[in-house]
Amino acid sequence: MSQIQKLLIIGTVWPEPDSSAAGGRMLQLITLFQQQGFEIVFASPALDSDYMVDLATLNITKKSIVLNCSSFDIFVKELNPKIVLFDRFMMEEQFGWRVAENCPDALRILDTEDMHSLRLARQKAFKEKRNFILEDLLKEDIAKREIASILRCDLSLMISEFEMDLLKTTFKIDEKLLYYLPFLLEPISKTTFHELPSFNQRNNFIFIGNFLHEPNWNAVQYLKETIWPQLRKQLPGVELHIYGAYPSQKVMQLHQPKEGFYIKGRATDANEVVQNARIVLAPLRFGAGIKGKLIEAMQCGTPSITTLIGAESMHGHLPWSGFATNDIPEFIKASIQLYQDEKLWHKAQENGISIINQRYSRDLFEKDFISKIQFLSSNLTKHRLDNFLGTLLQHHTLNSTKYMSRWIEAKNSKKE
Repeated sequence: MSQIQKLLIIGTVWPEPDSSAAGGRMLQLITLFQQQGFEIVFASPALDSDYMVDLATLNITKKSIVLNCSSFDIFVKELNPKIVLFDRFMMEEQFGWRVAENCPDALRILDTEDMHSLRLARQKAFKEKRNFILEDLLKEDIAKREIASILRCDLSLMISEFEMDLLKTTFKIDEKLLYYLPFLLEPISKTTFHELPSFNQRNNFIFIGNFLHEPNWNAVQYLKETIWPQLRKQLPGVELHIYGAYPSQKVMQLHQPKEGFYIKGRATDANEVVQNARIVLAPLRFGAGIKGKLIEAMQCGTPSITTLIGAESMHGHLPWSGFATNDIPEFIKASIQLYQDEKLWHKAQENGISIINQRYSRDLFEKDFISKIQFLSSNLTKHRLDNFLGTLLQHHTLNSTKYMSRWIEAKNSKKE
């Protein structure tokens, strides 16, 4: 009888699929591995949250782990996973060397979600009121950390083709270490499409996004201060509803019903509120990856107006589900036109369905991804020999991080 294969996921936070696209993405990966017969353990040093998914109901073992503590070594050695998946590079930094030391034969996969260094470099350039250039990225310490993590892993999952190209061209990462795996979605059938609320059944604009994510908070401020006042002048009586998890007091203070600007907070059912809106507004001025809110809009049959960064890497050569522009007058004009023109609205809606079905259908990726995992597992020694730079970094990380971590652990034990 063959031994059940184990997958260990080390998460920065416990998955919250109703709070962020990252939480939904994690559940997609979990489902994929469970379908292959993997027994899954999800470990995290994070505190429990009110909105975390109940892992036990998904037949996943939940394990709390501690930073800079050798208790993890005992745990991972005993578990002996075939694959370890790091959710974001910070977890690989903390636990990757321990996995390499205690389970050297485990395939190490990094799920990047988005390139954190790209998002932060763009954010910094925006706040300095200048255009982002690639040199900004090369100067960032976080980019050095992130690239080192990618090199130390056997495979990194990339959600954006733009970021794949960036890693290959700017950072000279061997494409054998990268794998393009966007959101894995169910295709939208004709039946589902015809059941969506019609143009006339919908009203108002909507923005939705987790407020712990800086690009979302910035977009809401942009809407409030610049876009919405001009838009509402031309569409009096129309409202903009702002939804999102973890709204701060600063966010709540933007609630102005007299101006048609409503801060709604966390959506009980995100699909329902997006389906009832006529248009999603997403004026994102910095960020990275692909945007869950815009994927959700397309799934709900709701056209969107966004920026070039908002639509980056999302639609390939297919027409966008609405409009993508960085020009404010164009953004406002497109919003009004799409809100009022039913024929144009239907075309944008159909474009969104095509993007979901042609670029994000799980059937397009799952079989090839599993084949890739099986190939790497069977050829791990050669794969690592071919990645000499990664082996070199692993060696030095093991020596430096290991002793720093041991020092922190010893220091903490003295305090106790």
